[in-house]
Amino acid sequence: MNMTDVADRGLVLLGCGKMGSAMLEGWLRTGLPPTSVWVIDPYPSDWLSEQGVHINDNLPDDPAIVLIAVKPQMMGAALPQIRAYGNGRTLVISIAAGTAIATFEELLGAQTPIVRAMPNTPAAIGRGITALIGNDHAQEADIDLTEALLTTIGQVVRLDSESQMDAVTAVSGSGPAYVFHLIETLAAAGEAAGLAPELAMQLAKATVGGAGELAEEADEDPAQLRVNVTSPNGTTQAALEVLMDEENGFPPLLRRAVAAAAARSKELANG
Repeated sequence: MNMTDVADRGLVLLGCGKMGSAMLEGWLRTGLPPTSVWVIDPYPSDWLSEQGVHINDNLPDDPAIVLIAVKPQMMGAALPQIRAYGNGRTLVISIAAGTAIATFEELLGAQTPIVRAMPNTPAAIGRGITALIGNDHAQEADIDLTEALLTTIGQVVRLDSESQMDAVTAVSGSGPAYVFHLIETLAAAGEAAGLAPELAMQLAKATVGGAGELAEEADEDPAQLRVNVTSPNGTTQAALEVLMDEENGFPPLLRRAVAAAAARSKELANG
C-alpha cells in the first residue's frame, strides 16, 4: 500500500484535535487530496471546516487507513464507529497514549493490521518525534506508509518491540513537559537572582530552545557540548556541580521521573 492507495480508497481520521490537525495539515500540504480524507470529530474547529475534507460524513466502505487520534478516555465511544473495518484490508494506526495493540486487536479483530505510534506535542510545529511498532499483520509496506504519514510532523523511529513503548512515552512522549518545567524553573530562578519576570522568561525560553536546536544540529554529542561551555572554575562549573550531583542533582531526579512515567504508562496499557 502507498499514498496513491490512500488517495484512492480514503483515509479516516478519528479525532482532530491539535495533533490530528497538525498531521492533517502536513498531509494536505504534501499532496493528499482533501476529498480523500474523512474526519470524525464531535467538535470540528473552524480551521478544519475550511479544509475541504469530509467532516462527520458517511464513511468510505474500504478506506486504506483509519488513524485513531482521540484521547484514551474517548476511546470507548469512538471505536465502535470503525469496528466494521477490522479483519480487513484497512490499516489501523493509533496515536492514542497508553492503549496497547492487544486492545485494538480485541475490539477490531486479531487479523487487523495495526500500527501503534507515540508522537509528542512539538509535532504541532513539525518538530515532533514519533516512535512506532506494528503487530504481526502489519506488513513492511504498512510500516513504511505509516512512517511517511508521520514524517510530516517530525522525525520517526521504529521500535523492536511494543514493550519499549512505556520508556518512549516516559522520555519523548511526556518529555516536552519536563522541558517546559525546566523553562519555568529557570526563569523563576533568574527572577530570584534579580531579573524582571519578563526578561527572565525570555532568557530561559531562548536558552532552552537554542540549546536544544544546537544539540540536534551539532556534530558533538551533548556531553561534549556541555564540556565546551564549561570553563574551569567558572560560573558554569559552579552551577553544574549542583545540577550533576549524584544524590540531589539532575541524574537521580530524572531517573525517578522517567521511571514514574514509564510505570504509569504500563498501568494504563494494562487497564
